[in-house]
Amino acid sequence: MTDVNKVVLAYSGGLDTSVIVRWLQENYRCEVVTFTADIGQGEELEPAREKAEALGVKEIFIDDLREEFVRDFVFPMFRANTIYEGQYLLGTSIARPLIAKKLIDLAEQTGADAISHGATGKGNDQVRFELGAYALNPDIRVIAPWREWDLDSRESLMNYCEQHNIGVDYTGAGKKSPYSMDANLLHISYEGGVLENPWESPEESMWRWTTNPESAPDVPTFIDLEYMNGDLISLNGERLSCCELLARLNVLGGKNGVGRDDIVENRYVGMKSRGCYETPGGTIMLKAHRAIESLTLDREVMHLKDELMPRYAKLIYNGYWWSPERKMLQAAIDQSQVNVNGHVRVKLYKGNVSIDGRQSRNSLFDSEIATFESDGGTYNQADAEGFIKLNALRLRIAGRKRGTDNPSF
Repeated sequence: MTDVNKVVLAYSGGLDTSVIVRWLQENYRCEVVTFTADIGQGEELEPAREKAEALGVKEIFIDDLREEFVRDFVFPMFRANTIYEGQYLLGTSIARPLIAKKLIDLAEQTGADAISHGATGKGNDQVRFELGAYALNPDIRVIAPWREWDLDSRESLMNYCEQHNIGVDYTGAGKKSPYSMDANLLHISYEGGVLENPWESPEESMWRWTTNPESAPDVPTFIDLEYMNGDLISLNGERLSCCELLARLNVLGGKNGVGRDDIVENRYVGMKSRGCYETPGGTIMLKAHRAIESLTLDREVMHLKDELMPRYAKLIYNGYWWSPERKMLQAAIDQSQVNVNGHVRVKLYKGNVSIDGRQSRNSLFDSEIATFESDGGTYNQADAEGFIKLNALRLRIAGRKRGTDNPSF
């Protein structure tokens, strides 16, 4: 453990990472650099600086990554209408490659020869952090304390703090939180507590961002969303930055009870896990993006995107954002979005998101052809007979063979 001179730690200022700072200092005899990312978790981050200073940390980095997070990670993911196992909007998963990138950047900037994180050996985040780190710097060393030390409980962490004079709010830290939570601009997640029993209902008091749909306003909220090249650019006619757009959609969706999910998912490490998620803005964006694509995408392009999406979602969930296959898929997805431009009118009402209208200068919808009224000869209905017979040819041949060769088949 003495061959590491300096390590960059993904640091929140909480109990776990505060212990990790001192543990690294004592067990690896190394200098620790702390990195705290603001990705919209809604917490005051300056206390993390004070705690790091109290632990003797000399190089402390607190970076506002909210715009980069939404612009370069969330929006590209939503161009693909990405959803994991039919439910999960990947709010935690999509934040990890950005943090991994910043850890590697800071390791190079500060001359560190290792990075460290507080993810446990049971979860997906250890995989996401480390796959990203190795993709960006194949020779980086990764230290994952939860896979090395013998501290296996909150009580043991608190005892370590007491023995090593780590300044922790013992009153607050000693009160066990019923849930493990992770928040950023895209979502907030909840695990643990009663949620470890898939039959138990989540407590209403658990939800932080969303109104109970039953208590949401009795009058619907209508919003106008504008898209350019597949990305959201304005809300109700107002041009806003990427992170401002998502933040406002979170407020609007939360007020109307939009975005709650209760999911049992398959972790990459092999176990099933039950979690609850609030993703109000992302839920609105997914519905609206599919609506504008319905007007502007060619049928086969849309269907091919839908076939590729589960693979793309699995790559993000499992931590392969920086892989060549994800980049290849992203290039194809981005090319499909060139004409995904226009407006979508969305109705929010008691937990539901519905499309109230859509229009685009790139629309492929031709009312003269689609009409049930006279189309003036633009579509010859008699052509359909040959189309159907050609497509039925193989079915008719197979049907005749079955009737001749094996009547009971």
